[in-house]
Amino acid sequence: MNRDKAGDRVEIDGENTRFGPQKPTPGLYLVATPIGNARDITLRTLDLLATADVLAAEDTRSLRRLMEIHGIAVNGRPMIAYHDHNGNKARPRLLADLAAGRSVVYASEAGTPMISDPGFDLARAAREEGHIVTSVPGASAVVTALTIAGLPTDRFLFAGFLPNATGARKKVLSELAETQATLAFYESPKRLGAALKDAALTLGADRPATVCRELTKKFEEARQGTLGELAEHYAENPAKGEIVLLIGKAEKGNVSEDLIQAEVEKALETMSVRDAADTVSTKLGVKRRPVYQMAMQLAKNDD
Repeated sequence: MNRDKAGDRVEIDGENTRFGPQKPTPGLYLVATPIGNARDITLRTLDLLATADVLAAEDTRSLRRLMEIHGIAVNGRPMIAYHDHNGNKARPRLLADLAAGRSVVYASEAGTPMISDPGFDLARAAREEGHIVTSVPGASAVVTALTIAGLPTDRFLFAGFLPNATGARKKVLSELAETQATLAFYESPKRLGAALKDAALTLGADRPATVCRELTKKFEEARQGTLGELAEHYAENPAKGEIVLLIGKAEKGNVSEDLIQAEVEKALETMSVRDAADTVSTKLGVKRRPVYQMAMQLAKNDD
């Protein structure tokens, strides 16, 4: 008979039997919260929210509201805000609670802690001090988007948020252009149109993509198309809500001219025209002659 770390199950003859929520073992529990629909929460998370000694959250207002929806009382327990702007002040308090043998739950505002959400420094510090650190799985916007986007999921790369500035955004996209995996980004509705335009220019307008919006909510949408089509659509129809942008993996031999030029310019910083052409054509799998001609022209323009 074994009780798990949250103290809410025992295993008898290979089967889990519920005895109701028990007080969890001291440690740090990273719990996922719904990204939209409030019912997308696990029973184990609800048990921990009801029984943990200390509650911490990226946004305590969101956590209070979630607990109210599910009928869980705070009952005078500490509820501490922990986010990117106050981590240095809040972290010592939470570590002291762990050192005193208390159980601490940390919840992101929506989704899984540390997937573009705070919590990394807290989890690392708790682990370094020898405390139990475990995750209670649940909602994640990027995984939810991948399941409905219609793009390959055998390999994917989650790259967080793209930079705000066009130049920096194109640079990041160029670096990822030949990645043989579906690319996943979180994006702001205000920047979506610009991001799609830059992606079409850098990765190729014909590259398949999907914009997933308002996942698990009333107006959920997964709009598929090429980067060019999506850029045109959202230029005329500004998006609203939380967005995950997914871009299909690179196809060999389908390389945009913008990407070739970016690679040639970078190579010319340290190489001759001949070596730059050899390096870029091999790296991108394209014909050498047009790359050499481009390198010649770029080198002439810099003279």
